[in-house]
Amino acid sequence: MTEQLIVRLGATPQEPVQWLVWSNTEQDIIASGEFADASQLSSLKDRAGSRPVTALVPASDVLLHWVTMPAKASRKALTAIPYMLEDELCSDIESQFFAMGPRQGNQQAVAVVNKESLQQWLTTLQSAELICHKLLPDVLALPVQQQGWALLQIGEQLLIRQDQWKGMQGEASWMMDALLHHAKQLSEPLPIANYSSLSLPDSPNLLQQAEPLEMPMKVLAQGALASQFNLLQGEFKPKRQQQGQWQKWRLAAILAAVALTTSLIDKGIQANQLANQREQLETQIEAEFKRAFPEVRRIVNVRSQMKQKLSELQQGGGSTSMLVMLSQLSPAFAQSKVLPQTLKFDSKRAELRMQATADNFEALEQFRRLAQGQGFSVEQGAINNTDNQVVGSLSVRS
Repeated sequence: MTEQLIVRLGATPQEPVQWLVWSNTEQDIIASGEFADASQLSSLKDRAGSRPVTALVPASDVLLHWVTMPAKASRKALTAIPYMLEDELCSDIESQFFAMGPRQGNQQAVAVVNKESLQQWLTTLQSAELICHKLLPDVLALPVQQQGWALLQIGEQLLIRQDQWKGMQGEASWMMDALLHHAKQLSEPLPIANYSSLSLPDSPNLLQQAEPLEMPMKVLAQGALASQFNLLQGEFKPKRQQQGQWQKWRLAAILAAVALTTSLIDKGIQANQLANQREQLETQIEAEFKRAFPEVRRIVNVRSQMKQKLSELQQGGGSTSMLVMLSQLSPAFAQSKVLPQTLKFDSKRAELRMQATADNFEALEQFRRLAQGQGFSVEQGAINNTDNQVVGSLSVRS
């Protein structure tokens, strides 16, 4: 069962935090709850494991806006959007972060949020050792209605989604007054899809449509996981550390192959009979060693130096069995361009578990076929879209 943690943060760390663990395979809730403040978030670390977390933030702290772009405007024109909105913002544009949403014709969706608020949310999650890969305003997790608005009560707050890129969030008491005031200005009744048990006031201007009653965080979790929008763009985009990690393991795989070659030389080659071949192989070993560790300028005893480098890599959490396994999987990684993000090795089960990224679903499928062709058993877990790539869980057994 693959689980996904979704949290809804407050405007400050002192405000309540709602959370839910969702099963992608069962399409159901595993666990849920609410904290009085963000200080208890660290208790969710085990539930999240090494999987990225999806976070929702108050829409009242995010300005959702449509900007009319010039006809045939290039992507470079997006850099001018902050200046196009300058007169509508109450603060300096340098203190604001502008995240781009969907585009419809010449209309570009933009989300504006204070940089300090955005950094505070990320710091809160990092302090709890939770890795956040997606962050979006809570109202954008509500279902979009073809006609009318969607309404959801969570705690003492009311969330209203007005259309694809517009919504409101605030205390239920005054939000209800604002809803009635707006409805009275309309010539026809306003349809309201009500996703909570909250009873709307009797008004000829409101047309209530009761939706199936679900836990509020379940409604938001499903919408958040399905949403393509992410506030974490540009300077706030999650760092792709997996590339550096894979380079480390790639060197380890090369070193493991070199060590195996050295062992074969010691056991299978008689110095007197195959002296020339031994010399050639030793030359190849030194060349491979230099390629794996270009910082080593002088080779005195290649075998001893290889053991030293192998020991250094093993101190980072690897093992010889794991290195051999990675060495054998190197062609599958290279051809499919799949990059491991996190690696865990179960020596008792000879099983390698990883969180990996790829350009598309086909790349993950290609890796699975290539690995199986080498005699490995591969199981795929949950696969999610993240920006321009996919993230999937893989278990590989020898």
